[in-house]
Amino acid sequence: MRVLSIGEILWDVFGDREFLGGAPLNFSVSVQRLGNSATVLSAVGNDPRGQRALEAMRSQGLSTSFVQISAGTATGAALVTTDESGNASFVIPRPAAFDAVEVDHTLIDQINLLQPQWVYFGTLAQSVEQGEQRLIRLLKTHPAKGFYDINLRRGHWSLSLVQRLSSLASIIKMNDIEAEELWHLTQGTALPFSLEAFCSFWASVHGCDLICITLGSEGCAVWENNTLQSFPGFQVQVVDTVGAGDAFAAGFLHGLEQRWPIAKTAMFANRLGAIVASRSGATPEWSLVECTDTDFVSTQ
Repeated sequence: MRVLSIGEILWDVFGDREFLGGAPLNFSVSVQRLGNSATVLSAVGNDPRGQRALEAMRSQGLSTSFVQISAGTATGAALVTTDESGNASFVIPRPAAFDAVEVDHTLIDQINLLQPQWVYFGTLAQSVEQGEQRLIRLLKTHPAKGFYDINLRRGHWSLSLVQRLSSLASIIKMNDIEAEELWHLTQGTALPFSLEAFCSFWASVHGCDLICITLGSEGCAVWENNTLQSFPGFQVQVVDTVGAGDAFAAGFLHGLEQRWPIAKTAMFANRLGAIVASRSGATPEWSLVECTDTDFVSTQ
């Protein structure tokens, strides 16, 4: 499987500790570890964080050929706080270097040579106009399928943007809190929320093939062929949830491309997400053996 991941490279800052992150990068690390090919299209600043980001990417086995150097903006950063359950919230200064990616004919030709089968994108990098237009241009010039990992960050999205991006995707992933928020923004409060009602509505409006809803420790729900199925999560001691959803997305797409049954795909993704949540940082070390460990206990 070949994936082009478009969007942010940034440093997750936990007080005096920093971990390299950004959903597209986190996702790509896991895609690569699973034996696939992942390329990140982004930018970093001409600053120490940018240099450290490039070095860290190379150490993770990721190519930096499509990571541009922006002289005028700083490398992205997210100031992270976590609650008692390890759930994270973010403050992300903008503009950042990842907003400054330039797309020209040379870049498009290079992407066409890669022949990615999937283009992975989120909401953050598309929340400025040039970011959304950049994504649309790339999708129009290369016939890859879109995987939209919504990842709503406060102050960096709007309903209309999420709706437009949803219409570009074959697969959409979000968490249950995001699904409920989108339901109330589109349906008001008169209609009661349910995952099944939301997925039926969202899929019919935006024409996606599959919607995956992560449920934290409870696992995930998958809408496919007009049916919602739920799959349990796994018991771990949560350290922080940063990057867990990105690892889940990588595991899920990997399983689909392997043509596994949806139950095997979902459980594999749940397991990988739980492993990452049990460790510090967005891209901690893990092995494929751990992802298939039959002693890893489900929550149900």
